[in-house]
Amino acid sequence: MSRRGAVAACLSLMLGACAQTGERPRGSTDSFANTVSNFDPKQIGKSDIDRVADLHRREIFAGVRVLAEKLYRRNPRELKKGGHASVEAALDRLLDPRTGWRPVDAAGRRGTDAILLALTADFTGDRVAAFIGGLGGMLNSAFEEKTEFYLPDELDPQKIHNSARNLEIAAWKLANARDAGGNLLLASNEPAQAGQPANLSFEREFGKMIGNLDLLAALLADKGHRTIARVAQSVATAVFLPVPSLR
Repeated sequence: MSRRGAVAACLSLMLGACAQTGERPRGSTDSFANTVSNFDPKQIGKSDIDRVADLHRREIFAGVRVLAEKLYRRNPRELKKGGHASVEAALDRLLDPRTGWRPVDAAGRRGTDAILLALTADFTGDRVAAFIGGLGGMLNSAFEEKTEFYLPDELDPQKIHNSARNLEIAAWKLANARDAGGNLLLASNEPAQAGQPANLSFEREFGKMIGNLDLLAALLADKGHRTIARVAQSVATAVFLPVPSLR
């Protein structure tokens, strides 16, 4: 990079930081002091797409937490299976505040395999923990097992896209997986009843997460001039797409 280019890049980063910290209009006596005191040095090592990826990852894993809480409240029997005293205790054990999830012992299964195990009729463990642990593991792999992103980091738009399709499949399986007696293995959306409309809060939460992933995948593909391979399949018969782990 030329000297002029380097200076321009630094100025761009500093201006972006000023905008993020809410600098006051020119003429304010303490605007510069506020900018300096609020500036995070880590931002110097981040590109615009890194900041976007940070935001999307936070939103995605916030959605994972919302799903976990909703599932435990709709399926209190799973709390007893896990030996949890409360929903809050279960969430603390299942979700790390820093990474957004914790690896779960689901009979040696990880990622989408753990999701499938959670929705298998003969599984006797905590289905919510297996489902959320698998979901979190799959998404963590899509984000290259990182919690923040910097200039040297590179996300694969294909893996982000595949994880969005896997969320669609997981949502369908969650809403339809039943035991031999026709009972749902995990209760989620509430069907419409007399005088009461359907409660589709799970569907909406999955939709927000899928939209976030699709947008991020499109931005990454555009930045890297890459093409995302799209597979046409019915969600009812679809198989999970690969989101390989680094391990």
